[in-house]
Amino acid sequence: MYKQITSPQNSYIKELVQLKEKSRIRKNTQTFLIEGLREVSLAIQGNYQIQTILIVINIINEEKLEKLLKKANPPIDIIEISKEVYNKLALRESTEGILAIAKSKDLSLKNITLKSRNPLVLVAEAPEKPGNIGALLRTADAAGVDAVLIANPKTDIYNPNIIRSSVGCVFSTAIATGTTSEIISFLKENNINIYGAALTASVEYQTIDYTLPSAIVVGTEATGLSDEWLQNTTQNIIIPMRGAIDSMNVSVSAAILIFEAVRQRNS
Repeated sequence: MYKQITSPQNSYIKELVQLKEKSRIRKNTQTFLIEGLREVSLAIQGNYQIQTILIVINIINEEKLEKLLKKANPPIDIIEISKEVYNKLALRESTEGILAIAKSKDLSLKNITLKSRNPLVLVAEAPEKPGNIGALLRTADAAGVDAVLIANPKTDIYNPNIIRSSVGCVFSTAIATGTTSEIISFLKENNINIYGAALTASVEYQTIDYTLPSAIVVGTEATGLSDEWLQNTTQNIIIPMRGAIDSMNVSVSAAILIFEAVRQRNS
């Protein structure tokens, strides 16, 4: 029999609402909220420490829950919550009636290990929209990149909307954050070629040889890459536009560039 919480006005539930909504709380407590069976499972696979699991007993598949708990490192508190409490904490209804509280990781560059001797890295400068960051992480996971580096992040990586839009790929991908200067230094120290998506002094992206250690760097749709990046790239690259506009969504652009690199490496 699990501990039960049925009221959304419960003080612990109010704390979890704050954890969901406020980056400051996540930073101070070094914890964050995960929603969904797949997402919790990926967090466990990614060696995140799960502290508490909250379940709606008439929604969660108990067989799947048992399998999940076998993979996790104890001790884990299990709390049964009402559908009303679940609706207060969840961002969407179709997440199998499970939430978890996990310990965040230190995402500084010093903790990144590039396992490949010929790494492929995706760098995003100052991304702000959780949906874009989530899509970048999904692309990185699908392509099997060695790391995603976020320069000058504007949004907390453990924002529930990033976890949701990444479909849990925030846990399956090696991620680090840092300043633009720190990431440029990291790439140069590891002898990684830097290819910046930019309109100026650029060549068409498919003309580059990505079979050597490579970092593909994308900026925001509004301002592009900062001058510091443009002054430190090995080569700027561009996706030729055939229509009336001169840019695409950053996650779409990143996917085109990353999968060209993957295609070359698999040829």
